[in-house]
Amino acid sequence: MANDQSALTEEESVLLLDVFEESLRVYKREQFFSWLQGSLQCLIPHEVLICGVSLKSQSHLHFESFITTRYVNDQHVRNVTGYENGIVSRVIDAWKKDLRPILVSHTLDPVDFGSYRVPFTESEESLMQLEIRNIAAHGVSNKEGDVMTFFSFSRIAGEPSPRHAYILELLVPQMHHAFLRVMNDRGRAMNKPAETEQYPKEQESTVKQLISSREIEVMLWVGSGKTNPEIADILGVSVNTIKNHVHNAISKLGVENRSQAAAKTKQMNLLK
Repeated sequence: MANDQSALTEEESVLLLDVFEESLRVYKREQFFSWLQGSLQCLIPHEVLICGVSLKSQSHLHFESFITTRYVNDQHVRNVTGYENGIVSRVIDAWKKDLRPILVSHTLDPVDFGSYRVPFTESEESLMQLEIRNIAAHGVSNKEGDVMTFFSFSRIAGEPSPRHAYILELLVPQMHHAFLRVMNDRGRAMNKPAETEQYPKEQESTVKQLISSREIEVMLWVGSGKTNPEIADILGVSVNTIKNHVHNAISKLGVENRSQAAAKTKQMNLLK
């Protein structure tokens, strides 16, 4: 990249140092989410971050999402991370060819600038339907070139630019370590099949200590068929807050979706 594109301003340098220092205190999902909303937002303003991580027991990446807009829900995330035609999966395939930052927008034509690439152009209509637009993405690979972690920022403010690509090159290695700490801390056996319907006693005890009363309350309303907006109205909080409670409950209970989380909460007699 040209020097005027890669050189950080004094303010950006301070922000980046803040992001690096704050990342050292990230061990839990909620801490990771808070970290994304701090100085990092000043460097890459965004509403959606989809993180992919390689797990030993899975042939495909496992995805986690961090969302701050009501326009994007879990179904959107599933659509864009689909293994065949999902746009995030296509971005990852493009990235694996030479491990350079990827930019995608309906306003950008395919181009190779050496330090980053625009591999394809997606129509504005398609991106609007997906509710995922203005993508800037980068990842970390192992020595064999396999993806270890991948981070796709979308709904970023303004058109993706060489500036975003350069900042990702600086930022993603730190995100990689922070996200792996989050995954390790969760203590979720994502690399093991669900062997039984019952928790081992020691695991059940640990979950009961970790899950909060608010998360249990949210699961009560999920189990009764309420949507996230409806639960937000009932509890007097934002929809994004409810989304995070649902995500946390799913993680702590070691299940795959909100319905399973509600059922597991009931099974473990947490709804008392």
